[in-house]
Amino acid sequence: SLFILFTLRFSNPTTPNTTRIIMASVVNTAPIKWAQRSDSLYLTIALPDVKDETINLSDTELNFTGKSGDKDYKVNIAFLKSVDAEGSTYKVLPRSIQMHIMKKDKEEEEFWPRLLQDKALEKNQVKIDWDRYVDEDEEEEGFDTSNLEGGMGMGGGMPGMPPGMGGMPGMGGMPGMEGMGGMPGMGGMGGMPGMEGMDMEALMKQMGGMGALGGDSKEGDDDDDDDDDDDDLPALEEAN
Repeated sequence: SLFILFTLRFSNPTTPNTTRIIMASVVNTAPIKWAQRSDSLYLTIALPDVKDETINLSDTELNFTGKSGDKDYKVNIAFLKSVDAEGSTYKVLPRSIQMHIMKKDKEEEEFWPRLLQDKALEKNQVKIDWDRYVDEDEEEEGFDTSNLEGGMGMGGGMPGMPPGMGGMPGMGGMPGMEGMGGMPGMGGMGGMPGMEGMDMEALMKQMGGMGALGGDSKEGDDDDDDDDDDDDLPALEEAN
């Protein structure tokens, strides 16, 4: 922790030359680890049990405040190049806060030479995440982001979903069922292809007729034992 000592001298008629020492705490700078791939960055704020965190990511900067233990921490950094805040995610884990930040220019294949615009700040605050580091010439795949499952979108998305995705697209109701609402966030369930304009009343009558045919068939099966009665039916003899 860092502290600033203020020495103040007061003039008091009863106790002249009174001196008071006031000790004020300063917000600590949180340590950062980082690694990169051609399309993204992986940042870790290496603080355990973070509480009351506030995380704001823009296309150019990252701002963080939070408490770890009994200390206040902050991060205020400006990236060397632009990032895609809408496509980025983070998650607060028991031993750190981890972020998968997408680069703005995904077609640029070259690695960034460093993370921050400010070289001095990066030297003092940022370290290489050697557990996730790969050489530019040896990159074969992206980051393992399994730790971020169920995390938050940094651009306003729903937890665990790519930022910018709202509810599921509408799926509508079948013709004649327009009055039925869809499930929340799912819009309506639109009509089935090729059924536009179909007379539902006629369709239901046809379905009822099919049910009746099925019933006759079943009754016929039940009457198989009455062979003598069937022989007495002249209609069947005439049909043959």
